[in-house]
Amino acid sequence: MTETALPRRRRLRHALALPNLLTYGRLAAVPVVAVLLQSPTEHWMRWTALGVFTVAGVTDFLDGYLARIWKQQSPLGQMLDPIADKLLVATTLLVLASNQTLDDWTLWAAIIILCREILVSGLREYLAEKATLPVSALAKWKTTVQMIALGFVIAGPAGEAVLPGAMRIGATLLWLAAALTLYTAVDYLISGWPHFGEDEEA
Repeated sequence: MTETALPRRRRLRHALALPNLLTYGRLAAVPVVAVLLQSPTEHWMRWTALGVFTVAGVTDFLDGYLARIWKQQSPLGQMLDPIADKLLVATTLLVLASNQTLDDWTLWAAIIILCREILVSGLREYLAEKATLPVSALAKWKTTVQMIALGFVIAGPAGEAVLPGAMRIGATLLWLAAALTLYTAVDYLISGWPHFGEDEEA
């Protein structure tokens, strides 16, 4: 076997490691959830969308956990993991807004969450060569509340038929997630502030 073939096989093995496969699965779940939510009145589609979303949310925990305990962390996984998370959340929020599951004041909670994700992504990219912004414990709680809230909202009228008030619970949790989102965004800005303008000073 040639020397060039060895690194190629090693990269392929890392790319096909189980934690990365779980991340690929979460990426694949994004269009599936979007399509299922296109018919907001079909209860079976709502429940199926919730099932796919829940499995995707579980993989968000599993891929990082397995990568750490099996020492299979890779630059590819570290890049794709947050992308998959943001695509899943952003797409779900946009489709729920388009089919009017989210409306009035609840829509503003979704806007806050989306704006925060764009802001923090841009901040991380800007600071990539200057400093790292570790994920805080509060940010992890924000993600947990956000995923639970989206679960209630995805169920929508189907969930309301089983648990009256489910939509109100989802809206309340979504606003709680939005509040945590704002707080963590300010926290990241404060952490990154000392590094702003370093290029100009150099």
